[in-house]
Amino acid sequence: MSDSSWGAPPSAGQAGYWGPTAGGPVQGAAPAGPAYDAPEAQQTRPMPIVPDGPAFGGDQDDDRGAARPSGPLFRDETFQTGHLPAETQNPEPMPDAPQPAPAPQKKSAGRDLSAAIGVGVGLGVVIVASLFIVKAVFVGVIAVAVVVGLWELTSRLQERKGIKAPLVPLAVGGAAMVVAGYVRGAEGAWVAMALTALAVLVWRMTEPPEGYLKDVTAGVFAAFYVPFLATFVALMLTAEDGSWRVLTFLLLTVVSDTGAYAVGWRFGKHKLAPRISPGKTREGLLGAVLFAMVSGALCMQFLIDEGSWWQGLLLGLAVAASATLGDLGESMIKRDLGIKDMGTLLPGHGGIMDRLDSLLPTAPVVWLLMVVFVGSA
Repeated sequence: MSDSSWGAPPSAGQAGYWGPTAGGPVQGAAPAGPAYDAPEAQQTRPMPIVPDGPAFGGDQDDDRGAARPSGPLFRDETFQTGHLPAETQNPEPMPDAPQPAPAPQKKSAGRDLSAAIGVGVGLGVVIVASLFIVKAVFVGVIAVAVVVGLWELTSRLQERKGIKAPLVPLAVGGAAMVVAGYVRGAEGAWVAMALTALAVLVWRMTEPPEGYLKDVTAGVFAAFYVPFLATFVALMLTAEDGSWRVLTFLLLTVVSDTGAYAVGWRFGKHKLAPRISPGKTREGLLGAVLFAMVSGALCMQFLIDEGSWWQGLLLGLAVAASATLGDLGESMIKRDLGIKDMGTLLPGHGGIMDRLDSLLPTAPVVWLLMVVFVGSA
């Protein structure tokens, strides 16, 4: 670009501003800033007087803030520097548009009910078939359930607490306990329990002594909790009408759990033991008692020799109480271990121990009441 396009500095004795060379310098004009074409110079306007700070209180330089067309032009503006007008800061709230009502949420059981029902029916068929065809086969079913339950319990103890309860003596002694109870009665069950506890103490001696006490304590607890309580099912089976007694025991326990679930799911509002099992309610407990007492009266009247309906009412009440306590006890163990289920073997149910939780403590209760009501023969 040539010098004529932007002008040159005035020579000595010349006063004026730098203008186009075609018009020459204007004499007597005040000095100006950078050169503009004549038409542009006529359209310029004075810079607005602005406050010292930026119009919006930001971090911009003053000249950038002044150049904003939305900034204040005069000092007598009604709002202060750095603040927006009141109507801009606090606009009138718009009325809320009507919102559609939320769709009601359906209660969830928390499990796959179709899988749970299918597995339950399958287990029921196996149990009933073995119970009424060959009693010895049903004893084998009990023994297998005991061994699997011991495996689940000892595995969770080691995973979550670092407790190494010896599984081998527990599994062998547990199966022997069930068989001894069926063959030799209560005396055989007690002897097998004592030998199993001794085997646990000796087996654990093959490892370092660190943690010995907690390991053997957990082992003896597992031997009592799973196989010894399950032995009372085998003791019921030894009676002449043993198959019907076991069937009554199973039906009442299942009906108690079903009644607690159905009534608690539909009407439950008051928690039974929120620190142990938040899902259980007092209404569910009443449902368990009602369902179990009605079923007990029917079973004792029509299935058990020399049984009576009033005995069934007491039996159903006792079953509802023991099944609920057993369920709470299992929940206490799982909360201490920080787990939801003991295993994943049974879809919709969890593990074997998650199905034995109410059956195990109920077995000695039913066995004892059956002996009191109708004898042990």
